[in-house]
Amino acid sequence: MTMIFGILAFNNLEELDAIGPWEVLSWAAKQEQSDMEVFMIGSSGKEITCAKGLKITTDYTIDDHPPLDVILVPGGQGTRPIFKDGGPEIDWIKKVSPGCTWVTSVCTGALLFHRAGILKGKRATTHWGSIDVLRNAGGVEVIEGVRYVRDGNLVTSSGVSAGIDMSLWLIGKIYGSDFARFVQKGIEYFPAPPYTAET
Repeated sequence: MTMIFGILAFNNLEELDAIGPWEVLSWAAKQEQSDMEVFMIGSSGKEITCAKGLKITTDYTIDDHPPLDVILVPGGQGTRPIFKDGGPEIDWIKKVSPGCTWVTSVCTGALLFHRAGILKGKRATTHWGSIDVLRNAGGVEVIEGVRYVRDGNLVTSSGVSAGIDMSLWLIGKIYGSDFARFVQKGIEYFPAPPYTAET
């Protein structure tokens, strides 16, 4: 059975929060070993402008997408007003997450999960710069210094590039470790060593 992955896109999202997982998931979707489709879903129409100016034309909007098995909510500056004041993104998370096999976030996408009430009593993480914001929001055990945290079918990842790690882990859980390693090699994601340009 085909698994449908939906990545939420909203104005001022952090580019790599969405594009990193998109690369992992869409590369995997093109392989014969998987049976999956990946879509971008716009929260305010199909035209989205990201935090650093990248413009995305989404496949669907939150009002017209197919049923989803997996959702991924990115972070970025655009999460701040949504976390504070709510919005259609929160209503969408509340509506679709109960029917999903996996519910995932990158960076401050976890703040939107908190606003939607799905982090209550859970373990989660977020970008290092927003750890205290999430912790002070209450009702969630915030784990820091890790790339991602799983609690049941909920997976939250820390900042920006951590979404790639989380997406590879997710592919491994669904399709097996060998396939996840194949995808990792395919996208040549081997982030080591740390920054050493001065040597």
